[in-house]
Amino acid sequence: MPDATRREHREAVVRRHMEAENVHDFDAVIATFGHPRYELIGTDRVHDGEEAVREYFRQTRTAFPDQRNELIALHHADDAVIAEFFLLGTHEGALGGLEPTHRSFKTRMCAFFLFDGDDLVCERVYFDSSSIRRQLTETAD
Repeated sequence: MPDATRREHREAVVRRHMEAENVHDFDAVIATFGHPRYELIGTDRVHDGEEAVREYFRQTRTAFPDQRNELIALHHADDAVIAEFFLLGTHEGALGGLEPTHRSFKTRMCAFFLFDGDDLVCERVYFDSSSIRRQLTETAD
């Protein structure tokens, strides 16, 4: 594919992927990957393969049933599309030893959508997990 066409294709894949996450259409999210893989840098966790990624979705959407993203900007690199976005959600289920607080969070994140040619092979997400935890657990002054 010529560079401009490849760039358009990759951006379309990332937009489909992020929107499918928003509506919790995980079959559609999985379909955007050549190989499903999430690397969550803020928690030092990797979910590799369809079964592991589906379990990640199950756990996180049980804890945050309204989890969604708000896209800020997309940037292009030779082998990636980089998304800046806000992640939002309300803590309604247990996750990682934290019982539901019924509080909401909003945090700015950056995800590298890594491609091998035209195939999405990894979403690597950078975020500050302590910022999320703080929003879920601290009381207002």
